[in-house]
Amino acid sequence: MDKVDFQGLTVAAFESRMAMEITRLIERYGGRPLVVPVLREVPLEDNLIVQEFGVRLMAGRVDLLILMTGVGTATLFDLLKTRYPWSSIVTALEGTVIIARGPKPVAALKSLGLKATLTVPEPNTWVDLISTLDRHSSVEGKRVAVQEYGVSNPDLLQALEQRGAEVFPVPIYKWALPEDLAPMRRVLDEIIAGRVNVMLITNAAQVDHVMKVLEQDGKVEQFHAALQKIVVASIGPTASEQLRHYDWPVNFVPSHPKMGILVKETSERTCELSKGKRL
Repeated sequence: MDKVDFQGLTVAAFESRMAMEITRLIERYGGRPLVVPVLREVPLEDNLIVQEFGVRLMAGRVDLLILMTGVGTATLFDLLKTRYPWSSIVTALEGTVIIARGPKPVAALKSLGLKATLTVPEPNTWVDLISTLDRHSSVEGKRVAVQEYGVSNPDLLQALEQRGAEVFPVPIYKWALPEDLAPMRRVLDEIIAGRVNVMLITNAAQVDHVMKVLEQDGKVEQFHAALQKIVVASIGPTASEQLRHYDWPVNFVPSHPKMGILVKETSERTCELSKGKRL
């Protein structure tokens, strides 16, 4: 039986934190990796909002805490521990419902000896989060802190406010473009030139940043034309929503929103998905 994989095709990805891991995965499944970061994490130094969150938490003025990411969860509690004894933080959390948006915040909590009250099921979108809350109890009149990551999610915040919650966003870090855009531009030019066969999207913010640079360079139309010849795979619903927002095709979404599964299942389906596309 012939091996089913990328079969030597060029596979582009825009991963930052896990660039080495996704490069190895693409190679393992028979692809030629073309990986370039399009996001740069910018910590919010002297984060006054986290300090205000700490004051509210210690005063018993946080009814629900929504944790969106593993890194953000760990960073949030690291910042709190610089100002308060850990025992005091744990005591304050006893009166707070903790909602984890999937396995990564759950793992971060576990490493701290904490547990989530509610865990949002896959695919861990903001819609799933709201559905989980709706099934649990009403948030009307509740004081809800939302640990944000990269960019704010206005749809989530609005949904909470529409249900009568008092919402307090807590940004931990934000995304910026890489300081050196040359590598990113080289990969985008490779895509436009038709020398990339498959593109993997692992984060919705990647799409925003790619579009920002394409708009700066006046290459949006050329890029859109090139996408019609490429297999575009999205890690999950949140990324897919952003792709469709910019009229990018979504040719494949894996069975689970995990990077390893994305690469493996895309490699297995590329031959089928490429029919009708001139790879």
